[in-house]
Amino acid sequence: QVQLAESGGGLVQAGGSLRLSCAASGSISAIRTMGWYRQAPGKQRELVAIISNGGFTNYADSVKGRFTISRDSAKNTVYLQMNNLKPEDTDVYYCNLLMGWGAYENDYWGQGTQVTVSS
Repeated sequence: QVQLAESGGGLVQAGGSLRLSCAASGSISAIRTMGWYRQAPGKQRELVAIISNGGFTNYADSVKGRFTISRDSAKNTVYLQMNNLKPEDTDVYYCNLLMGWGAYENDYWGQGTQVTVSS
């Protein structure tokens, strides 16, 4: 089994910063990507940022230039540095881990951490 432990959410004023962390533990192998998604009530979960095992990154257009995803491979941990936060960034943020290939592909999600940005 795999567990994802998220931390770092909270309440911040517009223009402020937060850093989210997600540590994966358990039967970890063949990591393909780790990433962050967010979801507001009644809306679909959307990609915020993702980083591949090779270090390639991809960001939602709405966060480019403000958010930075990084990882510590030795700790199986992914981070999301969020700067210049805006009220529209308010959401529940979910960590995602994708491992394996083909029939051995597995997709894991964290429990979610609330980010609230006040205007």
